[in-house]
Amino acid sequence: MKVEPFKVIGISVRTTNENGQAGKDIPVLWEKLINEDILNSIPNKIDNTIYSIYTDYEKDHTKPYTTVLGCKVENLDNIPEGMVGYSFDGGDYIRFTTKGDLSKGLVINEWLKIWKMDLGRIFTADFEIYGEKAQNPSDAEVDILIAVK
Repeated sequence: MKVEPFKVIGISVRTTNENGQAGKDIPVLWEKLINEDILNSIPNKIDNTIYSIYTDYEKDHTKPYTTVLGCKVENLDNIPEGMVGYSFDGGDYIRFTTKGDLSKGLVINEWLKIWKMDLGRIFTADFEIYGEKAQNPSDAEVDILIAVK
């Protein structure tokens, strides 16, 4: 599927899947997003869909990368202190949709499958989409989009 270029403002952390580090860092980032009411502080946002984006890969999913949690915005003219703004080119993506209980490792279990697949990944920006269908944590639907050649 084709993804159009888009811009995001949110918060970020540099992490790695090595030694389970991302499993510690990313939940902390989510906590910050919720506890500090980051979503309502994002200027010029298009909607309340949350994007969890993996980008700035050093090489591939085995090496360090940046995770960004935020929302799509109309522009990057005003990036609040402590937040980051990213502009993504879009391109060709493969979409995986996973459904179930978010608290039971729904998303990471899907990633464990994706990491084993030969998809022709290009490691530009991969992302998860938490929209209206993800509002109920025990019966959530999350899309994972993987950048491919």
